[in-house]
Amino acid sequence: MALFGGLGNYKNFGLLIIRVGLGLMFIYHGFPKLAGGPHKWEQLGGAINVVGIHFWLMLWGLLAALTEAVGGFLLIIGLAFRPVCLLLVINLVVAALVTYQPGHSLFDASHAIEDCITFAGLLFLGPGKYSVDKK
Repeated sequence: MALFGGLGNYKNFGLLIIRVGLGLMFIYHGFPKLAGGPHKWEQLGGAINVVGIHFWLMLWGLLAALTEAVGGFLLIIGLAFRPVCLLLVINLVVAALVTYQPGHSLFDASHAIEDCITFAGLLFLGPGKYSVDKK
């Protein structure tokens, strides 16, 4: 369609919109987890039980909270973009496995799955030219 034909020239701007939007949302969700302290980190780290890890729950929870909060900021500025996307994919796979337990529907895990797919795609696309990485 001719109306939208020229939008392909703005792929880097589109990547910027995605980075800023997702980054803000991950900061919004991750900062309270990070600020929650050791009790919250241990509770959050308990999610890793779903893949058979039953030790260092506080550390895993802290790493998950850092991945969301600090990773969201790094997404926005486009620094260490691909490693952040990889860490978020791992984080979201665990989140999807936790929410898709017996007795739950796929709908319960759909948000984590959708974000995971998005970050997996962004891992290959890169941050675009409007980023600190500029690749």
